[in-house]
Amino acid sequence: MRRREFITLLGGAAAWPLAARAQQPAMPVVGLVTGGSPEAAVRLGGGFRRGLNEGGYVEGQNVTVEYQWLDGQYDRLPSLMADLVRRRVAVIATPGSNPAALAAKAATTTIPIVFGVGADPIELGLVASLARPGGNATGINFFVADIAAKRLGLLHDLVPKAVRIAVLINPANASTAEATLRDMPEAARAIGLQIVVLNASTGREIEAAFATLVRDRADALFVGADAFFNSRRIQLANMAARHAIPTAFAVREYVDAGGLMSYGTSLADMYRHVGAYSGRILKGARPADLPVLQSTKFELVINLQTARMLGLTVPDKLLVAADEVIE
Repeated sequence: MRRREFITLLGGAAAWPLAARAQQPAMPVVGLVTGGSPEAAVRLGGGFRRGLNEGGYVEGQNVTVEYQWLDGQYDRLPSLMADLVRRRVAVIATPGSNPAALAAKAATTTIPIVFGVGADPIELGLVASLARPGGNATGINFFVADIAAKRLGLLHDLVPKAVRIAVLINPANASTAEATLRDMPEAARAIGLQIVVLNASTGREIEAAFATLVRDRADALFVGADAFFNSRRIQLANMAARHAIPTAFAVREYVDAGGLMSYGTSLADMYRHVGAYSGRILKGARPADLPVLQSTKFELVINLQTARMLGLTVPDKLLVAADEVIE
């Protein structure tokens, strides 16, 4: 794991005359707001900082980054965005969070916004077009709906005897939940699967969802993309193991925590792109002129140890297709 370098400016700075220090221009502030938990700051914040570095910005030297990790508490967004707007931060970055991007757009038409969203940013009302966003927002789209159908097919390949699939979504993240479910019924019918939708927005509701899927004898579980779920990945992976439920997740971090498989966007890569666009805007680029990027880096990760524990034999075609197989 890469370690963040802390650079402390001591010595000479302490000896500067007070008047000289007062004349130093204030560093621009980037407000980074996402739905996950503070523990993701090291892993995902590092990707954001690498993106900033590409544009010549180093946190603590010539830019300040204020991190706001919502841990699923999306009701905090209106007051949080109002505060960032009141203080006139230089950029609002919302990687991996549709609700944060929408709240930022509702709060300001002037402060630049760099988003990372799983739904179509045009349909969300964030931009006028992908090529020419036209307003104060731009960013990256990582295709939750398209990836959801693909992930369901991979789960079927891995657990071919499964018929009844529970799909877990977070209703507090409505736009992402809707994007996840949009193509699921048709994709499920095409491969002979039955879908049962379960909701959870808190740790207790996750436990309740597992109780329901066990009672209803679901054959497998599909966890929808959501930053709150990402922050609860250890709970989700442990409960899936405890109840012997084959589970497909959105990002590789679940598999690192013991989950069976994941297919989706590289979160670190998405954060890097959001950081890079934030750096370009700090240098003077306008969001209106920066085309919305589209994710091209997707990862299939399989945990062989978990597969063995569940009594599953991973097909050779999945082993060959996997970007990483965890022994």
